[in-house]
Amino acid sequence: MEPVLDLSPGAVDAAASAAAVRADLPDRLPHDDPDDLVVLLDDDHRPIGTAPRHGVHGTDTPLHLAFSCYLVDGKGRVLLTRRALGKRSWPGVWTNSFCGHPRPGEDLVDAVSRHGRGELGLEPEAIRPVLPDFAYRAVDASGVVENEVCPVFVARTSDDVEPHPDEVEEHRWVDVSDLRETVRVAPWALSPWLVEQAAAMEEADAWHVLAPDETETRP
Repeated sequence: MEPVLDLSPGAVDAAASAAAVRADLPDRLPHDDPDDLVVLLDDDHRPIGTAPRHGVHGTDTPLHLAFSCYLVDGKGRVLLTRRALGKRSWPGVWTNSFCGHPRPGEDLVDAVSRHGRGELGLEPEAIRPVLPDFAYRAVDASGVVENEVCPVFVARTSDDVEPHPDEVEEHRWVDVSDLRETVRVAPWALSPWLVEQAAAMEEADAWHVLAPDETETRP
């Protein structure tokens, strides 16, 4: 995977230091916790600072770093989740397995693992990038803006899903072909980032990345 961010040597050192400090933080932090930060980016996708996660999304959301992940089981089914009704943006909308924000200095793969544990109660495995350069901007009906550089990952799991109620209202395993057809006929029923990611995967001919591993399908 090519680096998602163009960090200078000094920024790399600072990021490594920050990662060491944050290694002992729990998967989920209380609302308004001072360590619950997102990484702000400039137009060239380079980090320029941080902001509290709980307040960064509004009607003028600055560009910041996030990620999306698609979880696949041994049958090649992908996990879709319905966002909790209490979510500030796009409440109750069906979307990909989970999304999140890496903390300052946190490796993206580590962030995917952390959010898998915190949001779905499972351990993502074989995490790999599928759309490392994906970015999008979307505005929901209430005016809240998403403005993210959002690398997309695929991961495997054989664990049971135990979703956190603050994050997930419902969940469902679906065939990849059914997901692609839903995006085609009913994009309005899905999150805008899922729809844009699906279009990007079509363009890159990347849906095969979600196919089951050979080792999972052998008798």
